[in-house]
Amino acid sequence: MTQLTPDGLLEVAYQEALRGLAEGGVPIGAALFDGDGVLLGSGHNRRVQSGDPSTHAETDAFRAAGRRRDYRSTIMVTTLSPCWYCSGLVRQFGIGTVIVGESTTFHGGHDWLIEHGVAVTVLQDRRCIDLMTAFIAEQPALWFEDIGVADPSTVE
Repeated sequence: MTQLTPDGLLEVAYQEALRGLAEGGVPIGAALFDGDGVLLGSGHNRRVQSGDPSTHAETDAFRAAGRRRDYRSTIMVTTLSPCWYCSGLVRQFGIGTVIVGESTTFHGGHDWLIEHGVAVTVLQDRRCIDLMTAFIAEQPALWFEDIGVADPSTVE
């Protein structure tokens, strides 16, 4: 069992993000826990490594967790604010809680999740911010590909 604090849960996702970076991918990690803090599955963004554009960190963790009858009491922890695709996964399966490492470098769909009754905590964790800031500076083309931006000059 992992320490059932937001920072304790985030540590698993952060280590996954570091694995992704070491593999040459986008450093985003995620983990899915039950309500007691038992790790169900963890994963990281593998879009580059697998050549599969649907393998985001949250989907990788979700797949690793396996089937469950009910996800309402589960906690999805992710190092970065979830994109619309991953936010949709949270809503589709009724994941009740999301812990976000940071939303400074990318503000995904976590506000929408809150509007739909998901308990969301955004930590603005310095390690997560620094990891993504450095990655974006070093790999801007890969970053923009990951977030679906064909023309970076159009980003506000």
